[in-house]
Amino acid sequence: MSHYCNVTGRFSIEKFRGTLNPMNSSLGIDYGTNSVRALIVDCADGRELGSCIVDYPSGHQGVLLDPRNHHLARQNPADYILGLEKAVQGAVRQAKEKGFSPDTLVGIGVDTTGSSPLPVDEKNGALGMVPRWSEHLAAQCWLWKDHTSHEEAAAITRLAALHRPQYVAKCGNTYSSEWFWAKIWRCLKVAPEVFEAAYSWVELADWVPAVLAGVRDPRQIKRGVCMAGHKALYSEEWSGLPDKEFLALLDARLADLRDRLYEKAYDAMTPAGRLCPEWAARLGLPEGIPIAIGEMDVHYGAIGSGVTEGTLVKVIGTSTCDCGVVSAEREVADIPGICGIVKGAILPGYYGVEAGQSAVGDIFKWWVEVVCQGDAQLHQQLSEEAAALRPGQSGLIALDWNNGNRTILVDPMLTGLLLGQTLYTTRAEIYRALIEATAYGARAIIERLKEYGVPVERVVCAGGIAEKNALAMQIYADVTGCAIHLAGSSQACALGAAVSAAVQAGVYEDFPAAQAAMTSLKDTVYQPIPGQQATYNKLYAIYRKLHDAFGGVAKDADLSGVMKQLIEIKNQLS
Repeated sequence: MSHYCNVTGRFSIEKFRGTLNPMNSSLGIDYGTNSVRALIVDCADGRELGSCIVDYPSGHQGVLLDPRNHHLARQNPADYILGLEKAVQGAVRQAKEKGFSPDTLVGIGVDTTGSSPLPVDEKNGALGMVPRWSEHLAAQCWLWKDHTSHEEAAAITRLAALHRPQYVAKCGNTYSSEWFWAKIWRCLKVAPEVFEAAYSWVELADWVPAVLAGVRDPRQIKRGVCMAGHKALYSEEWSGLPDKEFLALLDARLADLRDRLYEKAYDAMTPAGRLCPEWAARLGLPEGIPIAIGEMDVHYGAIGSGVTEGTLVKVIGTSTCDCGVVSAEREVADIPGICGIVKGAILPGYYGVEAGQSAVGDIFKWWVEVVCQGDAQLHQQLSEEAAALRPGQSGLIALDWNNGNRTILVDPMLTGLLLGQTLYTTRAEIYRALIEATAYGARAIIERLKEYGVPVERVVCAGGIAEKNALAMQIYADVTGCAIHLAGSSQACALGAAVSAAVQAGVYEDFPAAQAAMTSLKDTVYQPIPGQQATYNKLYAIYRKLHDAFGGVAKDADLSGVMKQLIEIKNQLS
């Protein structure tokens, strides 16, 4: 069976407005790095009615790798279709056990990783699902953490600085190897046969809603400004995507591709479409219900965590993304080293401000599972042992760049560092030092945002690490000096997508009203502990010295005293 369907008839969201009852529900579909989850919630209060997680079957934990190139990370688009069907069906079955009826479902929202573009044919079919290309890595989805295009990203940064400085001013003056144009240009260089076979390229966050809506022409896909603005240099200030003259400086074939992409991108007040007959039948859901515009997982995660001006949401998983919003009525300065400032991204009516760290959970996983050859039990054991240590007691300090630096240096070619180990250093001490490193990176981001006038009055953390690792959250509070709140939902990204669906269905007039009703915070709050905060201030100063030296900011930095400083802090605790 085709994963598309024909769209017939005419549908108006207005038919829902004013006719809803308290039992209306919405569906959020969350595409993560290793799995897809579906979440059905009650629109009245965000209460979870049913959920289901499906792991991607291809590759290593869902990721297609190449042992010859550790920068490569792709995904099989067939996994997205399989996961979509199984996850939604599973969530529906579970919700039915609680009395849920599919007839009450009024809308669907989708979030995904990003930038995760995939090549498609003229009918919007994923090239990687065509037998001829099914084994070709370049024909698959280029997953967010694919860094193979670091040379192309550097070239885009250099050319933009010379010819279109405004293009990169909104993304910290550095274009990332994780993003749309760099990846497509890389494909053109290393796999021109795939580039030529592709009619267009679509972000996963735009592709899945288009599939559900039965859109067969890539040019008719409603693209979200979230992905377009943060990943593809889109802005209404220069009438959309980069102009063809600039793209021709990269390659004339990229300039030609622009005509097969899109002219307009939309915020979350615009629907991506409506559920087409075939997918309604496959999922057992009402035909014609609205589908919200696709957004990045962490952007909908911010909405699901109650983001508003002054609240910084940290969605902590394999990596971390920091999301804040500033009223569109205010002027927002360009911020060096910040991933993007995009009007309409995250919340309509606000500038979306995004930063992040390329590896967080992945660093802990690397240490426990790869180096120590452990499992979940060892994670717990090392957490308990590390919690018994005091800040500075180990004499260790680390840099959190095991997968490059996303913010504030924006350099994928940086690597991790562990400093201060002796013949007595333990696994738990290193585990704690790695957690502390990610907290230092988080503080660097917060300081940069505040320096340029972005209000950060409270921090809300979401994701599995935030919920399960109390040690990490207390360290984050002590290092940043901020009270750390926890999102009320363990599935904040999927909940945010469901919130958007509820707005599209007319359950709520706008996002603030929907968030007030459907999102919450947990009672647990991690407050900075003054004594530990004082020690971490000393350690953070050392971290910044290493950060600026190895990051190329302070090229003549003297690091000769760093080891002795760590020993001095350690001795003061004995």
